[in-house]
Amino acid sequence: MAGGTTARRGTPFSDRSGPAAREGTGAPKPPKAPKGSKAPKPPKSAQRPGPGGPGVRLRRGPLLALVAAAVVLLAAGGTWVLYGSSWLRVEKVAATGMDVLTAEQVLGAAAVPVGAPLVSVDTDEIEGRVRGRLPRVDSVDVVRAWPHGIGLKVTERKPVLLIEKDAKFVEVDASGVRFDTVTKAPAGVPVLELNAGRSPSARRFDEERLLHEAVLVAGALPEPIAKQTVQVKVGSYDSVVLELTGGRSVTWGSGEQSDAKGRALNALLKAAPKAAHFDVSVPTAPAAAGS
Repeated sequence: MAGGTTARRGTPFSDRSGPAAREGTGAPKPPKAPKGSKAPKPPKSAQRPGPGGPGVRLRRGPLLALVAAAVVLLAAGGTWVLYGSSWLRVEKVAATGMDVLTAEQVLGAAAVPVGAPLVSVDTDEIEGRVRGRLPRVDSVDVVRAWPHGIGLKVTERKPVLLIEKDAKFVEVDASGVRFDTVTKAPAGVPVLELNAGRSPSARRFDEERLLHEAVLVAGALPEPIAKQTVQVKVGSYDSVVLELTGGRSVTWGSGEQSDAKGRALNALLKAAPKAAHFDVSVPTAPAAAGS
């Protein structure tokens, strides 16, 4: 009986020692992934727990606020330096480039606000005042000379012709602008003599048109010839005659092709320096005569 009992008890003991018994009663193992596949990675939030993620975004707010405050302070400081401080204000005004006008005349016409912030000075307004008050000024370049100056570069009109009137002389530039009246004729500038009253073309071409022709001729003269020209005589639209120094004369014709006529006359004066009369009315066939 004892042996039988022992055999019956041995059977269940032997069953518990099998594979199921060796695995124990703990938690089951996760299933294995199929061959050739990779296990899914955990999300980044699981990889980097704690303040490493969202905390960075939370710190950007104060940093941006500091940057914005610095920009505002810099802008305010720059504005104060340019407009409110005494560091960048107009203290000196200079004018250059004049031949006839004086610096006092130009500076008086410019009326630059000394003591004003340099950045607030309206250079276009100053230019307009100078040109409006001084007709002799053809152009003026107004520039800021940091940190305390304003510079005016003046270009004056140059007379190419004089109109005698009441013992005075009206200066006319190459554009036909009558810009000043002087009591003494400038050296090297010819005087206009207008005799178109008897011309058949007087009704068609008035004095202003004839003056335009005279200015066109005088403005086209090479500088060496202009200095030798005493008078520009206009009898009609196509009858312009130049009187040179030494009693010499030039038949010019009309104002057309004046540049070519000027070159032809310059060549004639070199080729026949002792001639008394020159004809360049046809610039391709100039002629010289007399001695």
